[in-house]
Amino acid sequence: MEKQKKNIAGTVRDLVSPVADSFGFMLWDVEYVKEGADMILRITIDKPEGIDIEDCEKMARAIDPIIDEADPIEVSYKMEVSSPGIERVLSRPEHFEACMGEKVEVKLYAPVDGKKQIVGILSGADEKTVSVNVDEAEIVLEKSSVAKVSTVFDW
Repeated sequence: MEKQKKNIAGTVRDLVSPVADSFGFMLWDVEYVKEGADMILRITIDKPEGIDIEDCEKMARAIDPIIDEADPIEVSYKMEVSSPGIERVLSRPEHFEACMGEKVEVKLYAPVDGKKQIVGILSGADEKTVSVNVDEAEIVLEKSSVAKVSTVFDW
């Protein structure tokens, strides 16, 4: 089922990406997940000046008929279109690229030097590693040891 969910998310990403591009939005993420009893198709969009409710409505109206026509999801689901928010999860190469130089929190599966989370400035990322500057020292972490990377907003 997990592989099928990824295939659905990938199919929907391919379908809606040109629409996002045409509106000047970055397609941040597409998720197909179970929440409670519901299946949720979550499409997250962004743009440099931020996303508002009108942007979400515009995108939802534009992609709804495209997804319906392609019919990649066989069960009943709810579609959500939203902004990634101020504190956003980084999971795709373009996320890391867009957030280079920003403050991030890296949560680890197992402690490194006694810590399961590291907060610092994102200084690099490739297919296998994430680099974070902490107190002027660069820490390079294997992505396989990273549970989650997200931006941090200092309130």
